[in-house]
Amino acid sequence: MNSNTKTAYDRVVAARDTKRPLGKFYIENMIDSFVEFHGDRRFGDDEAIIGGIGYLNGKSVTVLAMERGSTLDERMKRHFGCPTPEGYRKALRLMKEAEKFNRPIVCFIGCSGAYCGIDAEERGQGEAIAENLFEMMGIKVPIISVIISEGGSGGALALGVCDTLIMLENSVYSVISPEGCASILWKDSQKANEAAEALKLTSYDLKKFGIVEKIIDEKDKTNNEICDDLKMYIVDEINEKQKLSTHELLDKRYEKFRKIGA
Repeated sequence: MNSNTKTAYDRVVAARDTKRPLGKFYIENMIDSFVEFHGDRRFGDDEAIIGGIGYLNGKSVTVLAMERGSTLDERMKRHFGCPTPEGYRKALRLMKEAEKFNRPIVCFIGCSGAYCGIDAEERGQGEAIAENLFEMMGIKVPIISVIISEGGSGGALALGVCDTLIMLENSVYSVISPEGCASILWKDSQKANEAAEALKLTSYDLKKFGIVEKIIDEKDKTNNEICDDLKMYIVDEINEKQKLSTHELLDKRYEKFRKIGA
């Protein structure tokens, strides 16, 4: 795999491609007998995050996946894949349930950021994200997170606290969009190309920094072939993590994040 064949902004464009499959595709092609659960038991249900249980290679798992939808109506219902507080609280509810029944957790991440409407802020968007970060650090079952498209800001990070972080080759993961960064630094969103390079948001950059454990190659592969490769790696990672004691699992997760930026 050659990381130099595309610029960072090329990867951003590829990650945002509206034809790029998101969470629903991976659930349908990877998880058997999936049953979706709804609601955060506080306010409502957020369709930008699909959550439920199913079987991965015969093993019972809890799955959380961000989804923007395919039709305009569906995309509006799902806030174009940008989760609300209810989505994050639903996700945490299901993660706590997974912990209770000793099920590994698989998260498929793909959003430009959390939903930024006033109503989301009124219902505690920041707190919901922060609570997920805090609670996920101590969840006593393996968590495998996959960046499948654009992983933007706290909206993506809220499902990104994990034991193993995987990125598809043409996905990106960043605290801010290149356009947003360029607008702040240079007052010119047209400098997004330059900002993308500076942000080091590609899978190759993040692998180099030790933030990502695995890159799934996409070159010359169909979506189904990519899905098959991803499935194989997730299954292997879950099997490895389940060999650890709870104490070892949590210690390694803690150290994974403590060493970032060291």
